[in-house]
Amino acid sequence: MGSDDLIDISVTLAPHTPEWPGDTPFSCGWTWRVSDGASVNLSAITSSPHVGTHADAPLHVRDDAAPTDQLPLEAFIGAAVVLDVTGRVGELDREVLRAAGLGVTPARLLLKTERSIAWGAFPEAWPALSAACAASLVPEGLLLLGVDCPSVDLRDSKELLVHHALFNGGAYILENLDLSLVAAGPYDLMAAPVKYGGLDAAPVRAVLRHANTET
Repeated sequence: MGSDDLIDISVTLAPHTPEWPGDTPFSCGWTWRVSDGASVNLSAITSSPHVGTHADAPLHVRDDAAPTDQLPLEAFIGAAVVLDVTGRVGELDREVLRAAGLGVTPARLLLKTERSIAWGAFPEAWPALSAACAASLVPEGLLLLGVDCPSVDLRDSKELLVHHALFNGGAYILENLDLSLVAAGPYDLMAAPVKYGGLDAAPVRAVLRHANTET
């Protein structure tokens, strides 16, 4: 399929990209510049790996858990379903997901909340699955939960129960997607995390392609 079939659902990383309040923001500069007489332009960046579109590793919420270089590629590549829960607030249960059109639990579920940092500001609040809902999806085959908001948990959550429910069941997490131009439905997802060693999160270039529904 051609490039027109690909939908970039990544947030651009730049100095203006909103970070979680208190986290290390993205910043960049130049080590060498051709305009200063160097043979190449060479840049340098500083950033929390949670700024922009990223995958959380289990290490993010547990000291003894797997870091970023142990994230399994198969969780981040394959068939996915985008579910539009725009307008919802607070915790989302199975009934809400069914009302939004979710039938059989997909291997990869992407929630469109329209509370994305891609809009240029850090959102005050966003909806999130209840911990019980997240835990119930994993035995049914969920490998990955992706969201266009900054966290799979509610903003004021301290226990991060959805993170724990997913990781405890062997599922993984994508956060800060940009689903603003994506309609609900089936897609193919390609969102491999950068192979950082020993960290709690890794940047992702996330891309969707319309699923081939031909039989």
